[in-house]
Amino acid sequence: MINIKENERLSIMNHSCAHLMAQAIKHLYKDALFWVGPVIEGGFYYDVDLGNEVLRDTDLVLIEKEMKKISKDGKKIIRKEISLEEAKEMFKNDPYKLDLLSKMNNEETIISCYTQGDFTDLCKGPHVESVKELKYFKLLKVSGAYFKGDSSNKMLQRIYGICFETEEDLNNYLNLIEEAKKCDHRKLGQELDLFMFSETAPGMPYWLPKGLKIYNTLVDFWRYEHENRGYQEFSGPLLNSSSLWKTSGHWDHYKDDMFIFEEGDDNYQALKPMSCPNSILVYKNKIRSYKDLPLRFNDVDAIHRNENSASLHGLLRVRVFHQDDSHNFITHEQIFEEISSILDIATYFYDIFGLKFTPYLSTRPDNYMGDINKWNEAEENLTKILDEKFPNKWILNPGDGAFYGPKIDLKMVDALGREWQTGTIQLDYQLPEKFDLTYISLDGTKKRPVMVHRTIYGSLERFIGILLEHFKGALPFWISPVQLNIIPVNNDYHLDYSKELKELFYEKGFRVLLDERNEKLSYKMRDSQIKKNPITIIIGDKEKENNTISFRVYGSQDTISMQFSNFFDFIKELNTKKSIKIEVGNDFEN
Repeated sequence: MINIKENERLSIMNHSCAHLMAQAIKHLYKDALFWVGPVIEGGFYYDVDLGNEVLRDTDLVLIEKEMKKISKDGKKIIRKEISLEEAKEMFKNDPYKLDLLSKMNNEETIISCYTQGDFTDLCKGPHVESVKELKYFKLLKVSGAYFKGDSSNKMLQRIYGICFETEEDLNNYLNLIEEAKKCDHRKLGQELDLFMFSETAPGMPYWLPKGLKIYNTLVDFWRYEHENRGYQEFSGPLLNSSSLWKTSGHWDHYKDDMFIFEEGDDNYQALKPMSCPNSILVYKNKIRSYKDLPLRFNDVDAIHRNENSASLHGLLRVRVFHQDDSHNFITHEQIFEEISSILDIATYFYDIFGLKFTPYLSTRPDNYMGDINKWNEAEENLTKILDEKFPNKWILNPGDGAFYGPKIDLKMVDALGREWQTGTIQLDYQLPEKFDLTYISLDGTKKRPVMVHRTIYGSLERFIGILLEHFKGALPFWISPVQLNIIPVNNDYHLDYSKELKELFYEKGFRVLLDERNEKLSYKMRDSQIKKNPITIIIGDKEKENNTISFRVYGSQDTISMQFSNFFDFIKELNTKKSIKIEVGNDFEN
C-alpha cells in the first residue's frame, strides 16, 4: 500500500485536497473553523470545529459533492506572503489560526497563505496550481480529535481523505482498504477467540486461551533459536526508581510516555517503558572480562507506555506489551560481526513467515544525548554494515534515531502491501558511558563496552496483529492455536476412538481439539472452516477399521486419506519445517 508522504507529487496533491475539502466544508457550514490539515501516510486529514454539528457518513458524501463542484470550477491556487500583523488581522476571528500565529516571529518566519476562489488559509505549501488537478479523491471517515491532542481541550472533528492522480489508482487503493477491513486483526481476534479488551484497562489486551497459545509458541521458538546462539534470558522488575531513569536519560527524553507514581519528597517510581537499564544493572552485577564478551541478555518482560488514548489501535498500538528485547554488550572490534549476526537472525525469522524487510538507517535526532563524535562514529559503522549486507537496498531515515544512538529499523511489507516496523538494532555508545560500564581488557586495563539494543519481533502484540492480518487469520500450522480439529462422524460409534486419537496427538506435542458436540457433521465441518483450523480430521467407520486418517486442509473441499503413520510424519514435518502452506507431497500419499 502506497505511502503518500513518500511520494512528492501525491503529497502535494493530498495537501491541496485538504484545502479543497476545507473550502467545501466552509460552503456547507459557514461558521466552520479549522485547526491543522497535514498529509499522512494514508492521505490527509483536517481537524474542524463545527460547533454543535456532528458529521455522519452521509454528510461526507455531501462534502465530496461540493468538492467536485469546486474542482470543476478550476480556480487557480494563489500563494501570498504576508506579515505577522496582516495575518493576525486576516484571521482575527479565528482562535485556531491565532494560536498558530502566536508561535511565529515576524522577523524570522515567512508567513504565507493560499487562496482559491473564496477560500483562504494559512499554509507553508506547496500546492498544485489549480483545483482542477484534484479530480480523484475520497473522504474516508470522520473521528474525534482533541485540540492539540490535549484531552482538557475541545473535541474537534477529524475528517480523513485521500487523493490520487488517476481514477484507477484511487479505485485500487479503495479496494485495498476493503480487503484490509476483512482481515482487520481486531475483527479476527474476536471471531477466533484470541484476545479481548476491557474499558477497565484501555490499551491493555487480555490474551484468551487460544491467543496465548500463539503468543507462547512464538516465544518458545524465539527462546530456542536465541539460546542456541549464546543469548541468556533474564527477567527484571517492572517498576524502578526514577533515579535509574534519570541516569539513563529516559527521564528527560521519555518521561511523558511513562506511567509514574509519586512516593513523596520528590521521589518517584516508574513502570519500565523499555528494558535497557535493567539489562545494564545485570551487566554491572559482577566484574566483566573481554573473555565474557559478547554478553547477550534478552527478556520478554512486560513493558508499559502511556500512549495517548486516541492513538490506541487493537494490538498494533497498546499501553502494555511484551518485546523480545536483547541488550548485547560487545567490544568495539565486535561491532560488525555482532550486528551482521543480528541481521542474519532477522532474515531467518522473517523468511519463516514469508515476510521480507527493508532496513532503514535512522540517524541522530535533534534531542540526541552524548558526544557528537561518538554519534558520527556509530552512524559510520552502521552505514558500512548496511552497505556490505544490503548494497543499494537500504533507505536513509534522517533524524529518527533513538536519543542515545542511531539504529537500523526493519520494516516489512504484508500481503496487502502495507509497511510495518517491527525489529530494530540500535548502536549505543552513550549509555555505557552514563552508567560507567567497563570490562577488563587483554592488557589488564579497564575499557568501555559498546551496547547493542535489538528486537526481532518487536512488540509480540503488534507482531501477532500483523501476522493475523497478513494470513487473514489462517495462521501457519506450526503456530495455529488449534492444529488438529477431530470430528467424529457419529458420537455413538466414533467418539471413543476419537478420544484415543486426541490423547495420542496431544502426547506427541500437537495442539488438538475434539468436537464432541451433538451436531450434524456438515455443521461441525463448516464451523471448523470458520474457525480457520488448519487441519480438520474426520473419523468414521473406515478410518477406525483401517487405521487411516481422513482430513481436510483449511480452504479446501478435498478430503485426503492417509495411513496413520504417514499422517503423523506429515504433520511432524509441518512443525519441524515451520511450513507456511500445507501441501501434501507424494511421500505421504497412500
